[in-house]
Amino acid sequence: MKTTLTQKDNLVLAICLIAMFFYIDLIAQEQTDEKKWRPEDIIGTEYVSSLKFSPNGNMMVWTKRKPLKEKDKFVTDIYLTRLDMKKDGKFRTFQLTDNEESDHSPFFSKDNETIYFLSSREKGKKLWSMSIFGGEAKKVHEFKNGISNVRWLKDNTLALISNEGKTLYEEETKKDNTQVIEDSLHWKINRLYSFDLKKKELTRLTDNKYPVSQYAISKNGKYLVTGHTMSLHYGIDANPKPKYYLQNLETGKRTEILKGLQTPNRFEFTEDNNGFYFMAVTSSDPEWRGAGISELYYYDLTSRNYTKVDLQWKNGVGGGTTVVGNNIIVSLANGPTRTLALYVKNGNSWSKKAIELGEMNDRVDILTVQEKGSKAAFVYSTASKPPQYYVTDLITKKGNLQWNNQQVFVELNKKFKKRTKAKSEIIRWIGANGDEVNGMLYYPKNYESGKKYPLILSIHGGPTGVDRDTWSERWSTYPNIYSDKGAFVLKPNYHGSGNHSQEFIESIKGHYYDLEMIDIINGINHLNEQGMIDMDKLGAMGWSNGAILVTMLTLRYPDMFKAAAPGAGDVNWTSDFGTCSFGVRFDQSYFGGAPWDDVAGKTYNETYILKSPLFEIEKIKTPTIIFHGSEDRAVPRDQGWEYYRGLQQVGKAPVRFLWFPGQPHGLRKITHQLRKMKEEIAWFDKYLFKTDKPKNEAFKKDSPLAMLLEIDRTAKHNGFYGSNENGVLIPELVKIAKDSISIGRFEVTNAQYGAYDESHKIESGKENHPVVGLDKEKIKAYIAWLNQKTGKAYRLPNAGEAKKLHQKARKIAAKENSLNYWAGYNITSDEVPHLKEKIKEAKENLISSVGKFKCTRVGKADIYDLGGNAAEYFEDGNAIKSYGYSAYDFVDPHNSECHTDAKNIGFRLIME
Repeated sequence: MKTTLTQKDNLVLAICLIAMFFYIDLIAQEQTDEKKWRPEDIIGTEYVSSLKFSPNGNMMVWTKRKPLKEKDKFVTDIYLTRLDMKKDGKFRTFQLTDNEESDHSPFFSKDNETIYFLSSREKGKKLWSMSIFGGEAKKVHEFKNGISNVRWLKDNTLALISNEGKTLYEEETKKDNTQVIEDSLHWKINRLYSFDLKKKELTRLTDNKYPVSQYAISKNGKYLVTGHTMSLHYGIDANPKPKYYLQNLETGKRTEILKGLQTPNRFEFTEDNNGFYFMAVTSSDPEWRGAGISELYYYDLTSRNYTKVDLQWKNGVGGGTTVVGNNIIVSLANGPTRTLALYVKNGNSWSKKAIELGEMNDRVDILTVQEKGSKAAFVYSTASKPPQYYVTDLITKKGNLQWNNQQVFVELNKKFKKRTKAKSEIIRWIGANGDEVNGMLYYPKNYESGKKYPLILSIHGGPTGVDRDTWSERWSTYPNIYSDKGAFVLKPNYHGSGNHSQEFIESIKGHYYDLEMIDIINGINHLNEQGMIDMDKLGAMGWSNGAILVTMLTLRYPDMFKAAAPGAGDVNWTSDFGTCSFGVRFDQSYFGGAPWDDVAGKTYNETYILKSPLFEIEKIKTPTIIFHGSEDRAVPRDQGWEYYRGLQQVGKAPVRFLWFPGQPHGLRKITHQLRKMKEEIAWFDKYLFKTDKPKNEAFKKDSPLAMLLEIDRTAKHNGFYGSNENGVLIPELVKIAKDSISIGRFEVTNAQYGAYDESHKIESGKENHPVVGLDKEKIKAYIAWLNQKTGKAYRLPNAGEAKKLHQKARKIAAKENSLNYWAGYNITSDEVPHLKEKIKEAKENLISSVGKFKCTRVGKADIYDLGGNAAEYFEDGNAIKSYGYSAYDFVDPHNSECHTDAKNIGFRLIME
């Protein structure tokens, strides 16, 4: 049964088509990229940081990092979320700062009306303020010697860290580019100061001889606890060990405390001002500040003694602590997860209370708690779910802490909603010593059970790092990109990984490499036994200790891996000891002594050599790409050179070495992070996935040769552009997007029109020129003939489509076949008449064959001559009008209109 469209139906259809075309570029881009992860997505991930509640609990201030590509750096901006204001059911969030410097460390005034913050603007030495009601940021005070770690001491008075300024010695020291690596006679001592906001007075609170590294102040402003680094390297050396002091700010009396504990940290006073909680490490080698577990302590101000809080948990503290009143919430280490628990203080003992958060259990990290303990903010994520930020009410009933009314307070990473997130799970297998080990496994996109896939190991650093079931996509590890490529990604938590038991963490001391290798290989075998992976397609990547393990894997299993990408990893422990900023602490702890030690007949220099891949590097055959920062002191930069030189000289493995100037252990510049990722991806494409296409390095993508080759790939018949259908030359059309309209790759040519109208005269050599000068009736007759010949529905662009095409044409026309192009310089409207007079002297028509200039992307379609050559007709009701520019038209940057002579107007077709 036939149906007919009413006038109303036609109008609706036309409107729909116009709307579709208007957004066609966006739609096509989304269809191409909406599910595919890109390096730019990964490094641009948004996170909430430095969150603080207002005293009344009605607001939160926080920061978010953003990339500034033009400055090649990341900066942070400040945001305000109003918990007392909603719009469309969501809390109102306002961006307070937006510039090319980092604004950071925000906090509220006591009256809730002002936000104070620090900034890198103006050399980073000022305290700034901003009203919550709006307005520009104001300078509160300039601290000529710097300012950091600002917090409230009491009403109208802040505590902060600064220093005394330059000494005469510093002023008179010769200024050149010499770097003083260490000078134990001249220290820059950070001290604690108070600053009166009303009087603008700065008062020194401590007269310490060693820098303040951390501090906490009791709620009543009476007591101060400080930690001090005794090493010029600010605490990364094993010795001398830090010292800790308790100071009465009213009397000035200071007492050294916490002697014998390993690296106490995270001091936080209770609401009643009777003491403070803190954490400290328990390890078997505290003399070297060796790796271990963190345990919780309470220091009582009355007795001047500390007590270990019985956590009733073997693995200790994982993600930190948060004091609520006199009680404390602890994030307990639980391998690939963390478990929250509340510890209620009852005199000198504590009772443990579970915190139940439903499906979010073991996947929550607390960001902050409001000072009265009535609200908390937390982040929830899994390896397959990007971070979600919540605010919740805290209610204490009969010793239990209830989390009520959980609400998302801000939505970040909205573009991720369209990305396909890799399925992930915690897997467990038997590793070294018969112990259970675990890791995070990410599945390939569109995984099919029973099919074998490539596997990439992404190995964490540390070695006391840990891979948890939490969102973890960054420049150093990005499993979703490899999932897109059809690979499994395994992040193994090998022996020595943090967030586990002390026994597990310390098991590799004296056995460095030995247990980890077994764990990782057993993990691979575990997946292979389940028929999930292709053992001929294994790759390995890692940063820092992850790179160290990647290197040893390729050495011990030279035929197993098809590609390796180690970044900032050691290969020579004999040179690491003296050149690593914490080599003494690390190497003594894991290897048992210094290279020159001879203990009980054991010569440690032999151990250092036996553990160094450099001395067996001739065994490595895996194609390896090496990354290293030029200013890396955690894994000394020359380790990268030694690694590269060894592989290059042996010559058994293809090797590529990338050096990032000015970069420390972790890459900071946007360009360097992206370069690392893209080079790494290309390396795996080449050697693991075998999907790379050999690149002709002499071929420039936008060269005239490239344009020629591109136009040669378009449809032709007997030398004429177009397709042959039913023996007739017709225009070639290309789809703008999937299931959408198609558009002519070129304007209709003389040869194509001549296939319909045999009387149409065509000069020799101009068969592929656009047909111009036709009237409305001839164009309509041609389209009707074409539809009859092909059984398809061709038409002219409508007004809405033409508007969109004209907007795109304006952006490119000055560089295509237009009057601007022929002039050879940036002409003005005043010069146009004179130029047109000169053009009259030209014997050759300026309109040329189609496809002489670079193609233009419209959605997914590559089309030619949109910016010039012949202007083009569109249909507007019963009339036809033109859009775009001909070779004789001026592209006016100040006027979008163009009135083209009819003899220079052609047409391009649309097909439904």
